[in-house]
Amino acid sequence: MASLSIRNVRKVYPNGAEILKGINLDIEDGQFVILVGGSGCGKSTLLNMIAGLETVTEGEILIGDKVVNDVPPKSRDIAMVFQSYALYPTMTVRENISFGLGIRKVPKDEQKKIVERVAETLQMTHLLDRKPALLSGGQRQRVAMGRAIARDPALFLFDEPLSNLDAKLRVEMRAEIKLMHQRLRTTIVYVTHDQIEAMTLGDRIAVMKDGVVQQYGSPQEIYDQPQNLFVAGFIGSPSMNFLRGKLSVQGADTVFELDHAGVITALPLPESLLQSGTLTARIGQDVILGIRPEHITDADSARNNAANATYRPTDVNCTVEMIEPTGPDTMVYVWFNKTRATCRTHPRAGAAPGGVVALAFDLSKAVLFDPVSEERIA
Repeated sequence: MASLSIRNVRKVYPNGAEILKGINLDIEDGQFVILVGGSGCGKSTLLNMIAGLETVTEGEILIGDKVVNDVPPKSRDIAMVFQSYALYPTMTVRENISFGLGIRKVPKDEQKKIVERVAETLQMTHLLDRKPALLSGGQRQRVAMGRAIARDPALFLFDEPLSNLDAKLRVEMRAEIKLMHQRLRTTIVYVTHDQIEAMTLGDRIAVMKDGVVQQYGSPQEIYDQPQNLFVAGFIGSPSMNFLRGKLSVQGADTVFELDHAGVITALPLPESLLQSGTLTARIGQDVILGIRPEHITDADSARNNAANATYRPTDVNCTVEMIEPTGPDTMVYVWFNKTRATCRTHPRAGAAPGGVVALAFDLSKAVLFDPVSEERIA
């Protein structure tokens, strides 16, 4: 196992394109860290630089306490699973998994035990004597993962390893990867564009955009306290709602004034948003209120269910655009003026496309953003 430090790392190509703009990350020994972001944000480039497949323009990469900028990939004690399978087509599954072990002169008996253990973990014992041409895409990706696991490296690097799997197997493999990490406690850096994978797998998440780490923290921290509008909108499914309004004072309360169809609804802000004291100077100014779908529901459910005591029923009546039944809940999509919002309601709330639903808000975990800088307030 090994820690990983990335210090002021930049990547600039000869044509002048700057892909990474000063990345700083400290990954502790045994941590599972996710690099997540949209296409072109630089996450795979950063992973390739850690692996030694891309050169570092500026800055340092340390594995343990050793700077590895000029160390060749084979000497970094890493195992990498690519988005493509990179299997040897003339070798069986067993031979593909054990190939690295043979290079390292591991005894044959030990190789056999390792291969069988890995194959059992990845549910592919019955595939050991097949060649890649006879495997499905998902099975090939599992072989690529098994080859990496068999090496028992100091550092695992995963580049979207589940992208070619079907939905059911993807869920199963997420669980297997997490169980593997809990058992081995090997340091893992995992690249994905799927925020569900990021939330369920990682100890810490680095959210990237345009070659910059927007926020680095635990999944819950990033979900509850996103640093800016990009992070808030990227993490979460469905994503966070953004409602524009003004801050004002009504009696003893600091409130968020929500203007919907010319009607102002005052939503008192909870103490958790007020305790920093930074909102006083913003009274009368425009702000953006970020609120998750699970914190907006139908007003009738909020009134009738004691479990929804933190919700504030309102007279905000919105036209329903679309509904998505999920079983235990129903996602209801509505419009606040020109802003689309998503609400999580009871499945028997009775919302229907074209109908009207009155909403209730729970601001206990709401977040305020500056509409100009798009950064979180307080």
